[in-house]
Amino acid sequence: MPTPTRVTAVLGPTNTGKTHYAIDRMLSYRTGIIGLPLRLLAREVYDRIVAARGPSVVALVTGEERIIPDRVQYWVCTVEAMPDGMGCDFVAIDEIQLCADPERGHIFTDRLMYARGLHETLFLGSETMRPAIAALVPGVQFIRRERFSTLTYTGPQKIARMPERAAIVAFSVDEVYAIAEYIRRTRGGAAVVMGALSPRTRNAQVALFQSGDVDYLVATDAIGMGLNLDISHVAFSALRKFDGHRMRDLHADELAQIAGRAGRHLSPGTFGVTGDVPEMDAEDVAAIEAHQFRPVSRLQWRNSRLQFGSVNRLIQTLEEKTQNPWLGRVRESDDLAALKALAGNPEVFARATDGKSVQLLWDVCRIPDFRGLGRGEHAGMLATIYNFMHQFGAVPGDYLAQQVQRLDRTDGNIDTLAKRLAHIRTWTYVSQRKGWVREESHWRAETRAVEDRLSDALHNALTQRFVDRRTSVLARRLKQKEVLVAEVSDKGEVTVEGEFVGRLEGFRFRADKAATPDEAKTLRQAAAVALAPQFHLRADRFYNAPDTEIDFTEQGGLMWGEHAVGKLVAGSEPLRPQVTVFVDEEAGAEVIQKVQRRLQHFIDRKIAAAMEPLLALTKDEALTGLARGFAYRMGEHFGIIPRGEVADEVKALDQEARSALRKHGIRFGQMTVFQPLLLKPAPTRLRLVLWSLAKGLNEFPDAPPPGLVTVPAVQGAPAGYYAMAGYRAAGERAIRIDMLERLADMLRDKDSRAGFEASADMLSITGLSLEQFAALMEGIGYQAVKAERPKVRPVKAEEPAVSTEETAEAAPEAVETPAEGATDVPAEVEVFYTFTWGARPQRRERPEGQRRRPAAAAATAPEGVTGDKPARKGGDRPRRDFKSDAKPEGERSEGGRPRGKGGKPGQGRGDKPRGDKPAGRQAPFEAQAPRPAKIDPDNPFAMALASFKTK
Repeated sequence: MPTPTRVTAVLGPTNTGKTHYAIDRMLSYRTGIIGLPLRLLAREVYDRIVAARGPSVVALVTGEERIIPDRVQYWVCTVEAMPDGMGCDFVAIDEIQLCADPERGHIFTDRLMYARGLHETLFLGSETMRPAIAALVPGVQFIRRERFSTLTYTGPQKIARMPERAAIVAFSVDEVYAIAEYIRRTRGGAAVVMGALSPRTRNAQVALFQSGDVDYLVATDAIGMGLNLDISHVAFSALRKFDGHRMRDLHADELAQIAGRAGRHLSPGTFGVTGDVPEMDAEDVAAIEAHQFRPVSRLQWRNSRLQFGSVNRLIQTLEEKTQNPWLGRVRESDDLAALKALAGNPEVFARATDGKSVQLLWDVCRIPDFRGLGRGEHAGMLATIYNFMHQFGAVPGDYLAQQVQRLDRTDGNIDTLAKRLAHIRTWTYVSQRKGWVREESHWRAETRAVEDRLSDALHNALTQRFVDRRTSVLARRLKQKEVLVAEVSDKGEVTVEGEFVGRLEGFRFRADKAATPDEAKTLRQAAAVALAPQFHLRADRFYNAPDTEIDFTEQGGLMWGEHAVGKLVAGSEPLRPQVTVFVDEEAGAEVIQKVQRRLQHFIDRKIAAAMEPLLALTKDEALTGLARGFAYRMGEHFGIIPRGEVADEVKALDQEARSALRKHGIRFGQMTVFQPLLLKPAPTRLRLVLWSLAKGLNEFPDAPPPGLVTVPAVQGAPAGYYAMAGYRAAGERAIRIDMLERLADMLRDKDSRAGFEASADMLSITGLSLEQFAALMEGIGYQAVKAERPKVRPVKAEEPAVSTEETAEAAPEAVETPAEGATDVPAEVEVFYTFTWGARPQRRERPEGQRRRPAAAAATAPEGVTGDKPARKGGDRPRRDFKSDAKPEGERSEGGRPRGKGGKPGQGRGDKPRGDKPAGRQAPFEAQAPRPAKIDPDNPFAMALASFKTK
C-alpha cells in the first residue's frame, strides 16, 4: 500500500462545504484528480473548475463522457472511471461513506485503500466513516466540519400545501411522474431530477428550478449525492425503497443524506413527509437533527488484484474472500454475473483462451446495463460486442451506425425517449473506450450528438408534461403581489403578462378550456386581479352603447353583440320584467349596478316601443267603468284575448265603451278580441317572452316565422301559446287570428247546413291547397266530404252563356263530347270538397228521451250550452235551452234540433208555420238576408270558434 505524504478525512453532515474545500485544495496544486459518486455531480464540479482555470487544462472522464484536452492538469471523474497510475499531486474521493453501499461499495473501498496523491489525499464524507477509515488508513488525519445551518423536522404535510422551494423525494419513476403531474395541476409545475437522466437533461431541469420558473423539484434519492440546489424543504413520499433485491426501510443516515439537501449555506432547512406517509420514527428524527448516526462497521469489498490466466481463474479471483474484519465480500455484482453468463457461451469461452482475451472479456462485462433489461438480454449484447472486438479488433462501423441510427429519433413520449437515451448511453460508453471503435473521434461526436438531441427532447417532454409555465408564472406573481398587466383583444382573448388565460365573454371571464380545474383556479385568480380595470372600462362602454347593440333572445336572454350579459325574470307586473345580470363578482358592485341599469333601460324602452298600443290602452285615464276594467284585462293578456274567455265582459260593454276601446285599435272579432298592431313580428316575439316569464315556464316557446298565415301545429305546446303567438290551432295547422277573422267573414253567408265549396278567395287568404284547406276546416269543426266529378271546360268567351242542351243544338263544338267510337276514353275529373257544419251521421234508433249532439259541436260547446246548436258568439243574445223532452220526437229536425220555419235551427216558435209557406218546407240557408252589424246566430263557424278553448 503506497504511503501518501498526507491523508485527511474531512467528515461531517451535508451543507458543510466539504466539496468546495476539496476543489480549493486541488486547485492549490499543479495537478489533481477528484472522484465523484455521480456523473451529474462530476459535470457540476467540472463546470466549476473550468470557470476557474479554463477548459484547456480540465478533463472530464465518466463512463459515457470523455473530455481530455492536450494539457490536462485537473481530472474530474466518476469514481468508477478514475484512471489508475496518474501520479497526480492531489487526490480526493467524495461521498466516501458509499464504501458501505451494496451495489457500488467495493469500488469506493478500493479507492479508500489504494488511491493516493503524491502530496495530499482527501476523503470526504459522513462522520459515520471515522472508525473504518481510522482502521484501514494508517496515519490518517480527521477534520470535523459542522453544518452551516440547522435542519428541522416539520412532520407530515400535504403536497398541495407544500412550501415553495421544496423537493419531494420518491423512489420509483412512476411515483416521480405522478407527483410531478399533481404539482403541475395544483401549483404550476415541477422540475424532475433522476439519476438516469443525462447530465444535459438534468442540468436543464435543474435550471427550471434554480431560475424560479417552478418552485418545486420532484426527484429520486440521486439528489442526496452532493447536488447543490436552493432547496428549503425536503419531503419524503415514502420511507421504504426497493434496493434491487428487496423492499427495505431507509436507514437514518440515508434519510439524513437526502434531507440534508434542504437549507443551503446559512439558510436553515426543514424536512418531513408527505401527507399520506406515516410519521418518521422519533429516534430517526433526533438523529437527523443532531447529525449523530451509528458508525459504519463493515465495508463492501471485492478483490481488485485480478488474474487473467483463464475465465475460470478470473472468476475465482473475483470471488476471493478477505480476513479483514472491516471488509465484507460484496454480493454478486452485475459485471461478475455477466462474466459468468458469457463463460457459458461456447463461442465466447472458446475465444477467451489467453490473458489478453480474458482481460478484454472482463472489460466488456463491465459495460453498465444502462437499459435495465435484465442480465440475460444484457449478456447477449455483451457477447456480440466481445465477438466483434475479438475477431475484428473493434466494433464494426456499419453495425455501430445501424444501432445509432435506430436511436436517432426525437419523437415519442417521455418513456420512449428515456429508453432511447438509455440505449445510446451504451454506445456512448463503447465509443469512449480507447481502441474499441475505429474513427474514435467521429463516433464519440456522433453518439454525443444523438445523446444531446435525445436529452433536449426528453427535457422538452418533461417540461411540457410537468410544467405549466403560465400557471407557475401567474401563481408566483400573485404570491408576490405584483401588479399584473392584462390585455383583451377584439375577440375577447385575455392575456395576463403575455400568457393566454382565457376569454372575456361580456362581463364573465372564461378560463382556458385546456386548463385543469386546479389550473383554472389560478388562472381565475390572476385574471380577477388583472381584469379589474378592464371590467370598469367595458362597463362604461356598455352603458353608452346604443340599443341597436343590445337584444333579447326568445329564451329571455339579454345579449350584447354575441355575448350574454343578463336575462329577464318576472317582475311585479307582466309588462315590467326585471333584469338579472351576468357579471363576475370580481368585477365589483359598481360594475354590476351599471350593467343592470343599462339592461333595465333597454328592456323598458323595448317594451314601450313594441307594446305601445297596449300601454296607451292601460294608461288611458279617460276610460271608466267597464271599459277601464276591460282595458286592464287586455293588459293582463298582452293585447290578445280569445272572445270565449271574456264573453260576459264583451256582452256587458255598451256602445260608448266599445267605441272608446276601438279608439285604441281594439278589434272585437268573432272569435278573438285583439289589437292588430300587436300581431306584427316584433311585438309577437316580445309578447311570447313576457308571457313565458309570467307563466314561469322553464323553456320558452319560439315565435312562429314572420309573414306566414298558417304554420304547422306544435305538439305539446303550453296552454295559451297560440293566442300569444297570434294564431289559432286548427287540426294539424294553426292559422293567424286576423286571417281567421277574414275567413269567418267569407263564411258568414254560406249554407253550412246544405254544404258549400271553398272559393278561390278562401284558398288565397290562407295560402293553402284544397286538401290542406279541407284539413283546416275539419280542425275548426266542419265536416269535409271529398268527391269527384267530371271536369267541365268553360265555354268560349265570345259565345253567350246558354244551357248545355241549347249549346249542343246550336253549336255542338262549344261543349266537348266524346267522339264516336271513343267511349272507352275516361272523362277528365276534378276533386272537390263539400263543407258542412259538424258531423252528420245517419239517424239511428236511440233510447227515448236521449238526443244526439254532433261530435264537433259537443266537443266545442262552451259551458252552459246544452243544445246541439253552437252558442252565439260572445253571448250577445240569450239562447233557449232545448231539452230532450221539450217536443215530441216527430216534431224535431234531423239531429234533434227544434224545427221552425224553413227548418233553420233555433228559429222555430212552436209548430206554427210563418207566412204562406207550408209547414215543414225547408228554405235555402241563403234565403234569409244577414242582419247588418250583427253576427248571424245560425253561422256555426263563428259560434264554434267563439267556444274554442284557449290553445
